[in-house]
Amino acid sequence: MAFRPTLTLRWKLSAAIAVVSALVVVALSLVVHNAARVSMINSARDVQDERVQSALRIYETNGRLVFYATLNDPALPPELKDYAAKGQRATFVQQTRSGLVVWAETPAGSGKVLSLKTGFTDRYSVLVDLDQTLVLGSVTVVLGGTAVGVLVGGRMSRRLRKAATAARKVADGDTQVRVREAIGGRGRDETDELARAVDAMADALQLRLEAERRVTADIAHELRTPVTGLVTAAELLPPGRPSELVRDRVHALRTLVEDVLEVARLDGAAEQADLQEVALAEFVGRRVPVLAPEATVTVAEDAVVQTDPRRLERILGNLLANAARHGGAPIDVLVDGPYLRVRDHGPGFPADLLREGPSRFRTGSTDRAGAGHGLGLTIATGQARVLGARLTFRNAPPSDGGGAVAQLLLPRQ
Repeated sequence: MAFRPTLTLRWKLSAAIAVVSALVVVALSLVVHNAARVSMINSARDVQDERVQSALRIYETNGRLVFYATLNDPALPPELKDYAAKGQRATFVQQTRSGLVVWAETPAGSGKVLSLKTGFTDRYSVLVDLDQTLVLGSVTVVLGGTAVGVLVGGRMSRRLRKAATAARKVADGDTQVRVREAIGGRGRDETDELARAVDAMADALQLRLEAERRVTADIAHELRTPVTGLVTAAELLPPGRPSELVRDRVHALRTLVEDVLEVARLDGAAEQADLQEVALAEFVGRRVPVLAPEATVTVAEDAVVQTDPRRLERILGNLLANAARHGGAPIDVLVDGPYLRVRDHGPGFPADLLREGPSRFRTGSTDRAGAGHGLGLTIATGQARVLGARLTFRNAPPSDGGGAVAQLLLPRQ
């Protein structure tokens, strides 16, 4: 797939300001240029008209031609000849290869026509200077507008980026982050309104999640006492197959209640880890044979990590139980520095789990739907969060045998 660069808000705003500025200055420059040109031409025609009148008076007085005046000039434009035939004085601007020529004519009696012509070259040089000034001013305006766009767009872009970063932290479960505080500033603009709306939404979601967590914890706590009574009563039943079935179901119910209580505690974000220095290879080598005797342990590189042994054992036990229940043999456990990897050779994790992460009471797709209530990976993820570790899930490629791979990255010493 070809790389498609992203045009940020800063550059979009800067480009828009630059385009608008360029259009405005071009339009204004054209208006100023045309107005100045028309004004200069009109001024030249007025001057030429005054000169031809003065030349006519002198000619009528002493018969002399001044100001390079000409009688019956054969190059006189036809338009001026028509006015002269009518006995009218007139001026005319003629476009030639060498530039503009300003004519003036006046009847001189006896069918004669006195005329003057002057090139517009000197005055045209003023227009050239004016155009250069307009171009320089236009470039300055466009560059200044672009710079302002970069500054304004940059500030807005930074605020939006901070808002997006804060919103992602909220989505990741950091309930202490507030977008309004993250973006800073005292301005009351659309960004500030967006931040306040996101914060209000986060607060509402947090209250709802907290209410649901309390309800779940209360229900599980209320069930704890009768379930404990059921466990005691089941132990008093006489030996036999029916009694075994009852004890198994009561044990499953008790495990479910304890898991629900643990999930509720982890959701409350009040759990604190008792961190210790743990040699990971030795820890895994002692725990795996007890938790999953059929699993194979491989140590690529040992490492000393900062972790809570009780919570780490809980995570490892849940990953091994999930692999044994939903995956396929063999089950491999690899210690590679601070990485702890548990892999089975079953059908792999379902797509929704890889996309969204573990979800409570969801055991996966039909080909991984065996016994269990779907809280194992949820608890493992919550315990990893308490440890400051990172738990990720992926599927091994079919060319490598397939299977589900759960990897835990623990903080080093």
